[in-house]
Amino acid sequence: MNKTPVGTDVAPRREETMAATPTRSNESDAQLLARFEEDALPLLDQLYGAALRMTRNPADAQDLVQDTYMKAYQAFKSFKPGTNLKAWMYRILTNTYINSYRKAQRRPSESSAEEMTDWQLAQSAQHDSVGLESAEVEALKHIPDKRIQDALMALGEDYRMVVYYADVEGLPYKEIAEIMDTPIGTVMSRLHRGRKQLRAKLKDVAAEHGIGTGLGAGGNGSGGGAGGGKKKAAAKDSQSSKSSKAAQASTGNKA
Repeated sequence: MNKTPVGTDVAPRREETMAATPTRSNESDAQLLARFEEDALPLLDQLYGAALRMTRNPADAQDLVQDTYMKAYQAFKSFKPGTNLKAWMYRILTNTYINSYRKAQRRPSESSAEEMTDWQLAQSAQHDSVGLESAEVEALKHIPDKRIQDALMALGEDYRMVVYYADVEGLPYKEIAEIMDTPIGTVMSRLHRGRKQLRAKLKDVAAEHGIGTGLGAGGNGSGGGAGGGKKKAAAKDSQSSKSSKAAQASTGNKA
């Protein structure tokens, strides 16, 4: 009969190892809090940006984010690892807003759009507008951030949020549909209309800056603002005249 020599290490049983490793069901409050802070706090700036566009008020946005984090922490044990935490947090934010802040906006806007965007919305401009057509993205890059932010804030709530989620946060249709609790088809329709309204609001601004791509009523990357259209037409006429004269000269004819 073999006996284990005294002083020899014995590998722990699998059951003992599993028992020593905290699981979601038996982790302490301190472990839960540490895991929540590690996973959820990096989303704070993005959630505040969304909350600010919902409430249009910095104080209400901060309260909304605080309520969202409190509810998320209370429900964090039920969150399934490996699923989309960002979409889960946005859904809690949206539901909290619908159930509380939308029903009774407690204060009127207390700050200008520029003041409202200093903390987070300016950072949003650094995100690529992955949902917009490339010509529109190029055009928007040349418009001062505040003008874009003002135009976005002026959109209706449903349009404003779907444009924000798609073009600022870069979320896919499926996640936006889950967050807003609407069918994907509705998300696509709102996004199309929201972008169209945004183009219309920014068309004059684009013309002021000599931008003639992406922001016209058609949104197809041609035409643009009135100023850009006139410049293009003049350039085209000038080029046509030059081409005609060059052709006549090459054949020996005089105009």
